[in-house]
Amino acid sequence: MNIGSTLRRNAYRTPEKIAFKFEDNTYTYHDMNVQVNKLANGLIAHDIKKGDKVALMMKNSDLFVMTFYAIMKAGAVAVPINFRLTEREVAYILDDSDSCAVFFDTDYADIINNIAKNNNKLRLFISKENVIDDQLTFEQVKSTNEAEPNVEVNERDDAEILYTSGTTGNPKGALFDHLRILQVGITVSIMFKLGPEDNLLHLAPLFHSAQLNLFLISGTSLGSTQVIHEDFHPVNVLDTIEKERISFFFAIPTMYNFLLQVPNKADYDLSSVTRYGYGAAPMPVSLIEQTVELFGNDQIFNLCGLTEAGPGGITLSPEEHKEYAGAGGRGILNTEVNVVNEDDQQVKPGEVGEFVIRSNMMMKQYYNKPEETKEALRNGWLYTGDLATINEVGIITLVDRKKDMIISGGENVYSTEVEHILYHFPNVLEAAVIGVPDDTWGERVAAIVVPKEGQTIDYEQLRDYCREHLAGYKTPSLFFEEKALLRNASGKVLKYQLRDQIAGMTPVLQ
Repeated sequence: MNIGSTLRRNAYRTPEKIAFKFEDNTYTYHDMNVQVNKLANGLIAHDIKKGDKVALMMKNSDLFVMTFYAIMKAGAVAVPINFRLTEREVAYILDDSDSCAVFFDTDYADIINNIAKNNNKLRLFISKENVIDDQLTFEQVKSTNEAEPNVEVNERDDAEILYTSGTTGNPKGALFDHLRILQVGITVSIMFKLGPEDNLLHLAPLFHSAQLNLFLISGTSLGSTQVIHEDFHPVNVLDTIEKERISFFFAIPTMYNFLLQVPNKADYDLSSVTRYGYGAAPMPVSLIEQTVELFGNDQIFNLCGLTEAGPGGITLSPEEHKEYAGAGGRGILNTEVNVVNEDDQQVKPGEVGEFVIRSNMMMKQYYNKPEETKEALRNGWLYTGDLATINEVGIITLVDRKKDMIISGGENVYSTEVEHILYHFPNVLEAAVIGVPDDTWGERVAAIVVPKEGQTIDYEQLRDYCREHLAGYKTPSLFFEEKALLRNASGKVLKYQLRDQIAGMTPVLQ
């Protein structure tokens, strides 16, 4: 079994079932399988061989789906790229992954064209229109051959290189084979009770492991109907949920936050949503409560994991949200998790240690990085670099990245705890907490705050509010105001860039 075969099987089993909807385009499973086969056979005709690395720098679309499954059927290895990266970052990934071909949206033509001049590994460039020299369009690559590609792909063949978010520097490519990714899809299907009857909505970027592996691959395997949004627009999301009777979707906390800002949100019929998930970043308790009220049911799941695990990690069930909202949760199905100290012993409740994971869904290795692989994968465990606590009943809560922990006056400050308090204050839309150098204390706690649209914040009152709910050393001593937080496309705040950004700024309160 391989990833491409799941599309083929549903094309034979339910050929007329609606598989994908994107804007004005609708595909049955038979339609999509035919288009994928044509593209896969075309790639093979253009000398893409089994094991070749093929990059995708594309927004969510029907063409992204078509391209990904064509790569799978051709026996190549997909390298999805964050389309918000700079030219330098994209060039790094294309070179590091040994990609020999790249599919790209026309919006990124200048970046790809500039990179191509200095990358002799790349030899095939494909987009919807002819926008750079020596490139082909989808239609030019497609073969007339609709048959299944004559390539034997087995479950142990490499399928994806997924680059980490790069919140602390250059990203690393996590390598997965077909079996590991299929196990991710099976696990998710069981956890969320997904089936062919479900209508799924894809909001988060498909280049990210969560949307791609957790939901696109599981939805295709099950034969569900999947609706794809190119970009996130809150009103469009609510409208689509109502019109398409969406039953399940996944979003990052920021997206839920913006859904809640829609003035007439209560006018939409969202009753078709029977469960929904969030992840990629912590979700404040106040935001969880408002989201549950918006959808009229409490079937909300937290998915807290990382790319290297498939993605996989921990989940907080709807029932557990009632007592542990704000926590990460327990290990997902078929996964072992723990929080350990430097001696690899489980920490006591209340103590902070490193979050570790073990499962059959974890990456094989970091591509071409043996030293980094050796550091991350030890004795069958994946060492995540995330700091966490574990309580008496096994609920894990992530508190910070190792590199983001603040040490002020010898005391450890975990940004997530402070951020949860900030989110409870009226008129705060978003907040991030970082450490800034200080000659006396080593580091000072700084808060970057984004007010809700049209609202103002009294920062003296905000600081007093923090003092009421936090120890003195945890209370921010510096407050900065911004229109938005710097995030990557996965929704994670880029704290190392925030540190650089505020270096030359004057705080609104200190």
